[in-house]
Amino acid sequence: MQTAFEDQIVAVGRELAAALPRRSRHSLRGIDDRAMDLAAQDGALRAALFRFVDVVPACRSLDDLARHLTGFLAEVDERPPPLEVAMRMSGTKAGRAALGAASAAGVRHMAHRFIVGETPQDARGILEDLWREGVATSVDLLGEATVTAAEGERYAQRCHGALDDLADVYRALAARPALEADSAGLIPRENLSVKVSALTPLLRPEAPELGQADAAPRLRELLRHAERLGAHLHIDMESYDSREAVTDLVLDLLSEEEFRDGPSAGLVLQAYLRDSPELAERILAWADGHRRARPLVVRLVKGAYWDHEIVEARQHGWQSPVFEVKADSDRNFERLTRRLLQARRDGVPVRLAVASHNLRSISHAIACNRSLGFDDVDLELQVLRGLGDDLQQALAARGHRVRTYCPVGDLVAGMAYLVRRLLENTSNESFLHEQAVGVPLEELLAAP
Repeated sequence: MQTAFEDQIVAVGRELAAALPRRSRHSLRGIDDRAMDLAAQDGALRAALFRFVDVVPACRSLDDLARHLTGFLAEVDERPPPLEVAMRMSGTKAGRAALGAASAAGVRHMAHRFIVGETPQDARGILEDLWREGVATSVDLLGEATVTAAEGERYAQRCHGALDDLADVYRALAARPALEADSAGLIPRENLSVKVSALTPLLRPEAPELGQADAAPRLRELLRHAERLGAHLHIDMESYDSREAVTDLVLDLLSEEEFRDGPSAGLVLQAYLRDSPELAERILAWADGHRRARPLVVRLVKGAYWDHEIVEARQHGWQSPVFEVKADSDRNFERLTRRLLQARRDGVPVRLAVASHNLRSISHAIACNRSLGFDDVDLELQVLRGLGDDLQQALAARGHRVRTYCPVGDLVAGMAYLVRRLLENTSNESFLHEQAVGVPLEELLAAP
């Protein structure tokens, strides 16, 4: 028998589904390219296309692009008719030039769906439009793992510049009370997400203290700059082998006396990790014991490195650190949502940001937040640019506090990010895929 709380979740989900733009009920915004539709149906083809996306920045000519594309496609046993045409085109120089140009344009088109500009200033128009629509942003300054100290320093300088750019973008915009405060106090307009692995080349699991010591001065300066500007600095989590080092670094820095009053800062909790409940308890105990003036923001995500973690664990004969069944991850996500909200109700100074495109997960978070006596604006809901565009509109229209995670950077730096987003887009188990193929709303809102 369905409980009263489950009834609330379903009611919220129906309200959100009704508020989605009509096109979202039948197709996915940004997944209308024929190649992506085909990739969603064929794992081998998906792997070939994503391998191609990953090598595009290294290609130096249209002919080079065409040869790489057809080389990857040649490994696919069953190719649909449009790709057979592409293979035939590669037989002539003129055909390869046309195919190379078309493939380059396709990759750029996909990249621009997810990556809003090379700098925050380049993305100014998008950020301003989102704010006017009632949507806040977190700018993700793209940067994969560095290999030299000079690269780490350059990334830190880019972060400094990005904070300045965001302050310039947001200072002239009109007030949006629902985005700028909740029951715990003010919420900064400027929000920047950074990666510790881009701040240091020394972040290695066998010697975490070296990476922490190398990254600490750069991250400390970023925290100081964010405090001067009144901005929020969010530190992302990446693969499992760096999680403890990043967590220790963030909590150690925020424990320092100079950061007791600010800035607003946060970290990420990945629900697909089996031991994430233990980490959640550690974070909550830290927040309760330190009582910073600004609540610690915990961004709760499912996790974006599932394939990497599975492959690495199998290569070494380890137990996988992630849940291998999607429903287990979804259930853990809901348990963590409730735990973090209950901690806030009990006086622990934390803010929860639920990052998901899953209608059930979002509806559960909203219903749970309400059941604990909070207003809707006390819960932040986050989506990814290019994946959650329609959902963000529906959430904003219903008066929820929504923030879109907006990657900024050049195409080369963003290519690994783009591939992960494309993997998420075409996963046969994803809510987005299920929504696209017309799975009934009752099934989408069913408990995991």
